[in-house]
Amino acid sequence: MNTTTDILVIGGGIAGISAAAALARDADVTVLEAEPHVGHHATGRSAAVFLLNYGNATLRALNALAYPALNGALLGETVLSPKGELQVATADTLPALEAYLDGATGVERLTPEEAVKMVPVLRQEKIVAATFEDLALGIDVDLLLQGCVKLLKSRGGRVETGAPVQRIDRQGTGWRVETPGGVYDAGIVVNAAGAWADEIAALAGLRRIGLQPMRRSAVIMPMPEHLGDYRNWPLFASASEDWYAKPEATGLMISPAEEDPVDPQDAWPDDMVIAEGLYRFEQMVDIPIVRPTHSWAGLRTFAPDRSPVCGVDPDAPGFFWLAGQGGYGVQTAPALAELSAALCLGRTPNVPDTLLRAIDPARFTAPGS
Repeated sequence: MNTTTDILVIGGGIAGISAAAALARDADVTVLEAEPHVGHHATGRSAAVFLLNYGNATLRALNALAYPALNGALLGETVLSPKGELQVATADTLPALEAYLDGATGVERLTPEEAVKMVPVLRQEKIVAATFEDLALGIDVDLLLQGCVKLLKSRGGRVETGAPVQRIDRQGTGWRVETPGGVYDAGIVVNAAGAWADEIAALAGLRRIGLQPMRRSAVIMPMPEHLGDYRNWPLFASASEDWYAKPEATGLMISPAEEDPVDPQDAWPDDMVIAEGLYRFEQMVDIPIVRPTHSWAGLRTFAPDRSPVCGVDPDAPGFFWLAGQGGYGVQTAPALAELSAALCLGRTPNVPDTLLRAIDPARFTAPGS
């Protein structure tokens, strides 16, 4: 089978699907996803939280741009729900809390007593300071992903699953991409392959950026019945981000918040890492740690400067990078999708030049980079 399309998006996670939906307003778009269904890797294993102040200055700008879309402007209904985030600091982690507050907006300082009122299982004697961010919201990731798939298809776009890319060649001014099921010719290739984005670039004969997948694990731990409705608690976390916990319908989701470098893969949890993370969590709470009902792991892929990569490859017109979203991919997806659509089609986005330079892949090939 040979298919011709204006734009070929490689990767069916939320980054690729949302960008494809935005591009499909003005172009014929096809998405190639290696797995049997979209959102199989990082998207399907997200912590599903929107945090306005999460990440560096570049990411905070993208978070602000994405918020209206997530809150209804994109799909006609919000994918957000009230949650809140409580951060607690010990004497050792207080500097990390102060660093988080630098440049943050909408964050309230709390006393240890106020923190324990929000999450009664915390050990008040361990806490020296705390903060609460009201604009920390739950994200219905499946609604967002499937809503973008529906939007893409309503605009004439297509999604091909079970279509791993095997070869990429320049073809005149465009590209030819081979999969087991067929060949695709496109004027533009969007590399939204997540942990595999450097591998896709290498297939195209281009320089790798130096993306590093990092494993992060989580478990669901049953909660004691005497605690009542713990589901009303906010997400709560260590200021140094060496654990966090989020109430779920079936128990408390607890993550060691590790960043272990690994090769691109279908990630699985490491029992020792989980045990160490649960130990750190246990030091801050007065509930027993019981055997988790299940565990999982996902990959968060970072560029060397921990900002996303979004723009045309400096050595290959028509090859567009949309990668390196780290742990911020779901919440920044609508913003990066609109930026990708504008930049792919040669338009100037209505955002500061400083933001465009901060995400431009050319920053890794410039002198001194």
